[in-house]
Amino acid sequence: MPRSQRRRISGSTVVISGAASGIGRSLAQRLSAHGCAVAITDIDQRGLKETEATLRGPVLARVLDVTDAAAQTAFATEVEDWMPSHLGAVFNNAGVATAAPVLEMLPEDHDWVMSINVDGVVNGTRAFLPILAAQNKGVIVNTSSVYGLCGTPYHSAYCASKFAVRGFTDALRQELRGTGVHAVNVHPGGIRTNIARNARFRQDPEGQGRTQEEYANEFDALAMTTPDRAAEVIHKGVEAGKARILVGPDAYLLDALARLAPTRYFDALSLVEKRLQSRADRRAEPNDHRPVPLGHARKGPK
Repeated sequence: MPRSQRRRISGSTVVISGAASGIGRSLAQRLSAHGCAVAITDIDQRGLKETEATLRGPVLARVLDVTDAAAQTAFATEVEDWMPSHLGAVFNNAGVATAAPVLEMLPEDHDWVMSINVDGVVNGTRAFLPILAAQNKGVIVNTSSVYGLCGTPYHSAYCASKFAVRGFTDALRQELRGTGVHAVNVHPGGIRTNIARNARFRQDPEGQGRTQEEYANEFDALAMTTPDRAAEVIHKGVEAGKARILVGPDAYLLDALARLAPTRYFDALSLVEKRLQSRADRRAEPNDHRPVPLGHARKGPK
């Protein structure tokens, strides 16, 4: 890629939502270590303070509900007054999950996922885009998912939200053509975070009687990427000028299957599941939980 197309964000000011844990925390730590002034938000006050305590440079931490558009706008004004350097990137990263068959999905659970995963991204973009536009430089980085590339059973709300993030960000990218501001979609695969433990889990969506902790343990057994590695891939991808960043080997696999077999990728995925299951069973101790099949697992954005 020509040097002129690269986007250096190290040393700038960055904003990160969902920074109390997972990818958000690892992004804050990595970018702070690379000379960034870091403005972080999360609804989890305790986790946010823990993240703040690990950062070595300038930091502005605020407890914030990303679904509150007015609060996001007010925070953008605060960041603009505080930032010691230009605003290099805004990472709209906060996200949640739920798992249930469509026939059993409670409307309030569906709305909860959509409000945080979609409205939170839209609110964050609208709040900070005026600052980036005035600078005529910087990057909006929105966390979608591999589940924004393909649909999977029992995750209709999550898939819908992440497809929406993908579409919103792709449309924004086209609007920004010819300017110095860019929009980036991030599609993580399985990341070892607490998103499965923090999900709204009413009952085992597959009817196997598993508890939420068992379900989360099975996800952890199959997640291929750590949050620190995810943060590294995202940071490097943004600075390399990518518009679309896949995180983890499973993300590349699912992306390829969705392209090659757009209506049959789940059939192809079942073959991959069997191989992964066989490998996991060989590694497992006698009392370990059976890893959840990749096609049924919740992605861990975070």
